[in-house]
Amino acid sequence: MKIGLLTDSVSHLPFDAALDLARTHGLSSVEVATGNWSESPHADLPALVSSDGAREEFLGKITSRGLTLSALTANGNQLHPVTGDRQATVVRDTITAASALGVPTVVLMSGLPGAEGDSSPNWITTSWPPENLDILAYQWQEVAIPYWKELAAFARDANVRLAVEACGAQLVHNVSTLHRLIDSAGADVVGANLDPSHLMWMGADIPAVIRSLGESIFHVHAKDIRINRWNAENDGLLDTVPITTPHDRAWNYVTLGLGHPDGQQFWADFVYNLRSVGYDGSLNIEHEDALVSSIEGVGRAAALLNQVVLTETPDWTPARV
Repeated sequence: MKIGLLTDSVSHLPFDAALDLARTHGLSSVEVATGNWSESPHADLPALVSSDGAREEFLGKITSRGLTLSALTANGNQLHPVTGDRQATVVRDTITAASALGVPTVVLMSGLPGAEGDSSPNWITTSWPPENLDILAYQWQEVAIPYWKELAAFARDANVRLAVEACGAQLVHNVSTLHRLIDSAGADVVGANLDPSHLMWMGADIPAVIRSLGESIFHVHAKDIRINRWNAENDGLLDTVPITTPHDRAWNYVTLGLGHPDGQQFWADFVYNLRSVGYDGSLNIEHEDALVSSIEGVGRAAALLNQVVLTETPDWTPARV
């Protein structure tokens, strides 16, 4: 496996400085965001689509430091009932750029439609009241599945895989909904970007998640959470408090190793479980800790992962399951 960096974690740094930071900490790969929810500080997507020279310069900065580019990221809501078309254009352009760059993977989220006729997305989290199931049926059957079948065909033609990140406030937010999307759109081109932090706060067991997804894991983010029991025990884990006031929240994204009592052991188990299903790609650090500077957070995460990551090929090859 390789340890990498999602460069948006240090979005305040120029691209060259972000790459130097990755190299300083002994990382092997980077992942770069191209737009939508990201301001794309490190990539000019139109130039990457249209210009051989821009692509050569972009890749040259990465490879000259001994790094590889594991993925481009286009997280957004391409199924938004109002702005979805604009965001869907960024997704397609990112796939086109990835194909031209020889990058194997584009990371994205499933998107979230509204109910029929709505102008805002609608995240359904319960089966009651009864109209919730009607909304879900519309979201999946009339919006998401047709869109994703078409997008999967586009990505297949471009020889690019789509790694979908299950996340709250998205139609795909857990393992079951991720399997549904994969089965609907095609397992050859649609799989998972496993970001365990989103699944942690929803109560999932991460080793069970890894075993369930198996060979569908195309890409991985290394990101942690910490549950604030003094708030969670009152209000549960559904939380609308802004991340800028972390002490008031039920949970927060935190620097790797600060979210679990067993710290390093959790991430050692994480790596070992990934190895057990045959994953040998990148573990890309994503820093979103409001209480720790991004420079320190990336450094701490890199130090932890360098202690637990498995880098050598085993004497026998685990079967993808």
